[in-house]
Amino acid sequence: MEQRQLGRLSLLVSALGLGCMGMSEFYGPRDDEESIRTIRRAIDLGVTFFDTADMYGPFVNEELVGKALRPHRASVVIATKFGNVRGPKGERLGINGRPEYVRQACEASLRRLGVETIDLYYQHRVDPNTPIEETVGAMSRLVEEGKVRFLGLSEAAAETIRRAARVHPIAALQTEYSLWTRDVEAGILKTCRELGIGFVAYSPLGRGFLTGAFRTADALHETDFRRGSPRFQDENIKKNLVLVERIERIASRIPCTPAQIALAWLLAQGEDIVPIPGTKRRTYLEDNVGAVDVTLTPEDLRALDEAAPAGAPAGLRYPEAVMSSVNR
Repeated sequence: MEQRQLGRLSLLVSALGLGCMGMSEFYGPRDDEESIRTIRRAIDLGVTFFDTADMYGPFVNEELVGKALRPHRASVVIATKFGNVRGPKGERLGINGRPEYVRQACEASLRRLGVETIDLYYQHRVDPNTPIEETVGAMSRLVEEGKVRFLGLSEAAAETIRRAARVHPIAALQTEYSLWTRDVEAGILKTCRELGIGFVAYSPLGRGFLTGAFRTADALHETDFRRGSPRFQDENIKKNLVLVERIERIASRIPCTPAQIALAWLLAQGEDIVPIPGTKRRTYLEDNVGAVDVTLTPEDLRALDEAAPAGAPAGLRYPEAVMSSVNR
């Protein structure tokens, strides 16, 4: 597995990471034993970068990831996030970036993960009521104390990233990026490169839609959060299937799977980009990891750009109420 450096701070990770969110929530029923087997199979395949957050579950995803990675702690990079506050029953309690909460959240994540240090600690969403300088200042003190190695932001706007980087070096920005979500190309990705910040692409398979695995929202489990996503609704999903069918045709010529070509396209966008496709099943994991062996020619890349240009998907990537919390 190729290794990539996130930013200028010597944070080395596998070219593909593993997003663990869906193992505990959002994508239908849990199967903790299969999830642990999937995490450990990822290690066998050379994956060293694992992503979680305190809100996933809530809370239990960090415990799951910590348990699965404990025997391999010295050889993996664990990233987690704070700021999307949830109660013990899963209730949403808003966004919190206040310095006292930063410390509280970090201490809780350390306990759940069962580690002494978090390798990469992100602010999950920017708190509009707390200056980013105060939040990152509190995060930097965690670095000084050895509780955290590197700092990251998630779904932050370009100017917010600049302000944060003046307080403390930022290793990575995590934001959605894929063949059907290319908003970051307009400025955020350029800002990261200017500042020497790595880019971690979440939902690189369009929440599974780019795999071609399903054609209607009805095919999803009744508890799957995608059933409420604008891009998976009625006319939007029909229009978006046209994009998937174009990608499938290009993949068939290579040949590789639609998931592999979508990930290979992202990997080809720059060595500072690390996709973190999420799955809770070994079968899908093994298919995703196969993307590192797919070589796309300039002609392939042009065909994919034409098949799924920026702005082509129908529908917002989150419900309108949630969109107000991204790129802030």
